[in-house]
Formats: sequence, structure tokens, C-alpha cells
Amino acid sequence: MFMKNQFRFRPYNPDQLMLFAPDIKQWLPEDDLVYFIIDVINELDLEPIYRQYSRGKGGQPAYHPKMMVGLLLYAYCIGLPSSRKIEQATYHSIAFRVLAANQHPDHDTMAAFRKRHLQPLAQLFLTSLQLCQKAGLVNLGHVSLDGTKVRANASRHKAMSYQRMDDKISKLEAQVQKLLNDAEACDRHEDTLYGKGRHQLPKQLQFRQSRLERIREAKKVIEQEAQDNFIVQQKEYKKKLKAKEQRSDHRGRPPKAPSEKPDPKRQFNFTDPDSRVMVDGATKSFQQSYNCQAVVDNKAQVILASGVTQQTNDKLQVKPLIKTLMANAGKVPEKLSADAGYFSEDNCSFLQTQKINAFIATEKTNMLANAEAPRGRIPKNASITERMTRKLQTIKGRLVYAKRKHIVEPVFGQIKEARQFRRFSFRGLKNVSAEWDIVCLTHNLLKLYRSGWRPLPT
Repeated sequence: MFMKNQFRFRPYNPDQLMLFAPDIKQWLPEDDLVYFIIDVINELDLEPIYRQYSRGKGGQPAYHPKMMVGLLLYAYCIGLPSSRKIEQATYHSIAFRVLAANQHPDHDTMAAFRKRHLQPLAQLFLTSLQLCQKAGLVNLGHVSLDGTKVRANASRHKAMSYQRMDDKISKLEAQVQKLLNDAEACDRHEDTLYGKGRHQLPKQLQFRQSRLERIREAKKVIEQEAQDNFIVQQKEYKKKLKAKEQRSDHRGRPPKAPSEKPDPKRQFNFTDPDSRVMVDGATKSFQQSYNCQAVVDNKAQVILASGVTQQTNDKLQVKPLIKTLMANAGKVPEKLSADAGYFSEDNCSFLQTQKINAFIATEKTNMLANAEAPRGRIPKNASITERMTRKLQTIKGRLVYAKRKHIVEPVFGQIKEARQFRRFSFRGLKNVSAEWDIVCLTHNLLKLYRSGWRPLPT
């Protein structure tokens, strides 16, 4: 039998009292991300947040906005945006305890702060970009544009197609009418027995009437959306028709005329009506999602512009994102690359007017990727599509376009894999767009932190 004193272990006594350093900044290494966040907050304009607080002296004082903003930014940086998890982390995580200065705002307070100040928090994205420019992490030599699907805060099972709505409305109308007749018969019987009195609608009837009204409203939304889309699509249709008539060869099928009628398969989600059913790129499954966009600079993968759309098609995102980029960065990039989802002759013409050298894949580019580089001058009557295809077939074009996957695609990998941001916390396009800006803001802060740049001490 071995005696316990025959073994040598480090001392272990769970009941041993320990005195922590009185300066909580000694709890973590000097170069920890927490201290960077604390320093960067001093560079951010929090005045829009301060203005929403009352100057009165009554009641309990609120938590300091700097601490609350710091907790949220750090949480998004490390992939922990849940308010409940942030509250738990202020007790269990040294980093969060340092950031909160040993205070512990509960999850309701965290959630209310984020919801109340969501738009001002999103506007801090521009400051993060300016800090990256100040640190020399942006050169606007080559930017790349891409999108990724992020799940909405809604279940696909809470959706209904336009085609199914008519059938559901008919069934609910019949059920409501039957329940009304039964309720009236019951009321008459009770009036005979007990005298006339006030009657309440049965809960079953109230539920069906409420559901019937919601479906009717959803149907109106889809029909109005179809009318609005028809006006836009009609203009595009006329442009395509005119372009085809001007071509000398008249090859290809004529463009399809748009319809004023809603798509029978158009889904309406009753939890988040702004979300849409989209194909998840990784699992290839259908999910309630949003299409999140980003323009990324080639030097350090800093996000220059961001946006969220309900459309699965990316073609309409080039103009608004480039305009946002120009407003944010103050000038246009030299080159832009994007995949075939962004190609249209209208987009190419727009980029040309902005003096941006575009490298956007066409539908034919992938099929011709292994073809020999073209020689000779481009034919004068070549269309914009043919010119772009030929441009990407050149050695220079292939080299520039090949950089696209090294510029923008890793950014989405860092956001969705490393930081585990795969689902929005908010509902509605406006709120989702703001949260995506916060995700992009914290992406830029991480790039800034890892570059070694630090704010000057005040």
C-alpha cells in the first residue's frame, strides 16, 4: 500500500484564501484584446448614446455607456453576442470582469441597452473604418464584393406560401362562421335560462379570427410587393429588349416579360416578415435568411462598406454598395472583383463611369477558364458581356480575378466560423442591417488590434 506522502504534487487547497491584485488590470496580459477595446472606446463618438439619457437625479443611476458599449463590442468580437451569456461572463470570465470593472449588468439590462441604442452602435462602423485608414490598413487598390446568407431570427415552419393562403383563408372563414353560429346558438340558450347578459367570444373563435386577419394582411403585403417589383422589372425588361434589338447577331432567347401577379411560391414568414427563404451555401438547405453584403479591401481584409438585402440575387447590390464605399472611404477603388452573381451590363457601365476597373465573372467565364488567352484587338462591335469575358481570359485578368477569393471569402469565414455569427438576434430589415454593421465594425476592430496599432494615450 502506497502512502500519500510518497508522491510529490503541487499544493492544492480549495479553501485557501487568496488576495487578488487590487489593480484589476494586472489580471490579464498587457496586450489583451480587453485593454484594446477599453482604449478604442475613447476614440468612438458616443454622444448619440449619451443624448438618450435623462439628466435628472431621480431613480437609480444607469450603467456607464462606455462599459456597456465595451461589453457588447468585446462580446461580438469573440462570438458571444447573447445577453444572457454576457451576464454570466461578467461573473465567470476574467476578461469580462475586467471590462465591466467587477459590475454585473443583468441580461435584461444588456438586451434593453442594445435594442435602444442599436442604430447609434451601428453608426460606429464608420469610425472603425477611419481608424483602420489611420493605421494604414486600407489602400483601395483592389476591393472585392461578395455576399453571404445569415439566418434570420425566425423559423421556416412559421412561413406560408402565397399559393396556400387562399386555401387557408377559405378554411378559416368556414371555421369562423361555424364557431360564430355555435356561439350565437349558445348565447340564445343561456339568455333563455339566465336572462340577457354580456357574452365573450370563445378563445377558439378569437384565435381563428386573429389568424385569418394576419393571413389576409400577409396576402396584401405580397400582392403590393409584386406590384412594386413589376414596375422595376418592367424598366429592366425594356432595357434588355432594346439592347437585344441593337445587337447585330440577335443570338439568345428574348428576355422574359415580367408579371404583375405574385409568385405562387413566395413565402411570408409570420415571425419575421422581412426575412426570405434562401439556400444556405454550406448545407444547401432552405432557411429563413438575409443576404449580407460586404466590400473588402485587399491590403488587410478591412470591410469598407456593408449592407443587407432581402433579395437572393446580388445584381442590384453593386451600385448601392459602391456609393456607400465612396461615402465611407472618400474615394473610389482602382480595381473591383466580384463573382458572376454581380454581373450585368448595367453594373459594368456604372463602374466604368466611376472609373473603377471591374473584373466581374460572366456566365461564360467559368466554361472558358481553361481556354487560351485571347490575342489581337477586341472587335469594335463586341458587347459589354463579351468584352468582360475576354478581359477575364487574359493573363492579367485571371491573376486579378483569382485574388478575389483571397480577399473577401476569408472575411465571411472569420465571421461565421471563428466568431460563430450565423444567426441574427433581431428581426426586421432595419434592425438586422444595424446588427450586421456591428458585426462588420467588430471585424475591423479585430484587424486593427492584430495589426499592433494602439490609440495614443489621452
